[in-house]
Amino acid sequence: MTETTDFTSGKGHRDENFPVASRLVRAELRPAILAFYRFARAADDVADHEAADVAQKLAQLDRLEAGLRGEPGASPEGNALHASLQARGLTDRHALDLLVAFRRDVTQRRYADWAELMDYCRYSAAPVGRFVLDLHGEQPALWPLNDSLCAALQVINHLQDCAKDYRTLDRVYIPLDAFAARGMTVASLSDRQAAPPLRDAISTLAQRTLELLHQSRPFAERIADRRLALEVGVIQALAENLALRLTRRDPLSQRVHHHAVEALALALRGALGVTVKRFGRILRTTQPGLHGSSR
Repeated sequence: MTETTDFTSGKGHRDENFPVASRLVRAELRPAILAFYRFARAADDVADHEAADVAQKLAQLDRLEAGLRGEPGASPEGNALHASLQARGLTDRHALDLLVAFRRDVTQRRYADWAELMDYCRYSAAPVGRFVLDLHGEQPALWPLNDSLCAALQVINHLQDCAKDYRTLDRVYIPLDAFAARGMTVASLSDRQAAPPLRDAISTLAQRTLELLHQSRPFAERIADRRLALEVGVIQALAENLALRLTRRDPLSQRVHHHAVEALALALRGALGVTVKRFGRILRTTQPGLHGSSR
């Protein structure tokens, strides 16, 4: 296995749990987002490949980095993202941060506690949102809100796929101290139905994820670009609902993912919520006496 195509899963941006470069995003920016996504997807496919060994995976991730840094022919996804970043004068920092996480996926299969998991999310999730913010010319002051939302999305994916990740990759993102505190081992993830202690662990982690989403709730309202704000509002609404489901459902034996109609309804609710808040802010700005004295 020496070529990216040897690792390709066939998964595309329309297969993700959350919107990627949706029609809400300005058309002229979608190609750059898709270039970043394809780079991340290629790296993810390498890290998650079931047959390749550690050395092969790390070598392929090195090729992706070489392409990102502009080495001709090193990696089509890396070269494409390099060209896109150069054309817009953007840094490759966020893509390089992603590679830190994917190399960690190759070499690390367990996480000790929530803090260690959040450190992983700092590299595996936050850079995606930070790149999109940079692309839209938004301020770095928004990064903490972005990081909370992106970490929540990552944990939701981990909890939804916890049995599959363990079964196919022997990879466990549920922190080991959550198992130890309940007298379990990671082998409980191989059960067809989660035992009560595992359900409690998943529910507790979902509650912590809801706390992250509470922190990120002001994010969409503070984004200057109206269309990006709508997309973030949609993602926030989808994430809150999924995290709530994970406090109540067993991902080993029950469906957690949204059906299309459910996702559409939540997306509309999220977009409407952002629109109302932004309109209210405009009214407060343009009519300073609106909430003043009634005399």
